[in-house]
Amino acid sequence: MLMGIVDTFMLSAISDHAVAGVGAANQYLHISILILEVVGNGAAIVIAQYIGSKKMKEVSKISATAIVMNLIVGLIVSVIFLLFSRNILEGLNLSGEILLYADSYLKIVGGAIFLQALINSVAAIIRVHGFTKQAMLVSLGMNVIHIVGNYCLIFGKFGFPELGVQGAAISSVFSRLLALLVFFWLLYRIMEFRIEINYYFNLSLEYIRKILKIGLPSAFEQVMYQSCQIVFLFYVTFLGENSLAARQYAANISMFMYLFALAIGMGTSIIVGRLVGGNLKDEAYSQVRKSLKWAMAATLLIVAVVILLREPLMALFTDDPEIIRMGASVLLLSILLETGRTTNIVVINSLRAAGDATFPVIIGAFSMVGMSLSLGYFFVFHLDLGLPGIWLAIAADEWTRAIIMYFRWKSRKWEKHALVSHETPEVGEVAVN
Repeated sequence: MLMGIVDTFMLSAISDHAVAGVGAANQYLHISILILEVVGNGAAIVIAQYIGSKKMKEVSKISATAIVMNLIVGLIVSVIFLLFSRNILEGLNLSGEILLYADSYLKIVGGAIFLQALINSVAAIIRVHGFTKQAMLVSLGMNVIHIVGNYCLIFGKFGFPELGVQGAAISSVFSRLLALLVFFWLLYRIMEFRIEINYYFNLSLEYIRKILKIGLPSAFEQVMYQSCQIVFLFYVTFLGENSLAARQYAANISMFMYLFALAIGMGTSIIVGRLVGGNLKDEAYSQVRKSLKWAMAATLLIVAVVILLREPLMALFTDDPEIIRMGASVLLLSILLETGRTTNIVVINSLRAAGDATFPVIIGAFSMVGMSLSLGYFFVFHLDLGLPGIWLAIAADEWTRAIIMYFRWKSRKWEKHALVSHETPEVGEVAVN
């Protein structure tokens, strides 16, 4: 997350138009990364359940399958961005300088998005093995390199050319490449049963099916969410350039408010996957309720700090008083938005980890697409609420899904969706549910 925020912060020294352009490009990059997480998320959950059932050779084969699948999808997405970036961005009602900035950024970062595809798979495998600290340190190193690269290439320091937005894009790609090499090195050090070379070429249809069973619904739900964000961005283009910049700055600050919920949600999903794989479903049920309490407490604390410091935080990005006012007004609504989002992050991740990935998609289609987009349009264009109207519409969606998901977990219907059977398989046979 920090990579996009650093780009936004450092490019704000160039112009608010540069920030708006990169923000628009990042909407599509976020969707592409979510598409790439079809495999990463699905594989992580399948691997967690197989680790829980102590089937380590199968874990190695599933990992190889996930890496190859994500590489293929990543290359396809990269080609699409290289060939059609401008056409895609024009669909957002962008024009002039903002369109030029967005196009140059999307061509470079999007054209190399296959690197992120591989990072998604390898990092997910490392995390699900319990090496979350090591994965975090690699990501930290990637961000340090990215910041240094940005400084050199955006502003032309230490003899490097002054490339502006293109410099930020090149820095993003280079830092991801280095991180990927380290992630692969780490992968081969931490696995109990190492991936053999022939595993990359002998892909199992059974493993692919299980990965997609979880990954496709999970990613589709996230793609729906980000697609709704693009529609909301389209609404904002009618509110003016200041609103575009204010939305981007406020969105970057919002990321820090649900950061701990994301961390707790990710950790909980790993634990739930292992517990379900080990047939310890009562423990999984209790774990989610405990995690939700901790996540909500952390979110409320951070939201309180952000609300108190909302204007100084906005002033870190811009000195335009109108943009600061707009951004501060939507950050005030974080108490409504982030509490609902926190519940969804923890509970939906846990439902997926248990194998119950389809239900959140069905509810998301109704709540996100059917309700929040209509509410957003009504709030922005009929009630003239501007940016706060969009925040209110998103909050309504988050809370609708949060209530439904909580009762879904409480019903324990997820217990019948485990991916690993607990019957003892014959020698050399993979257990199939």
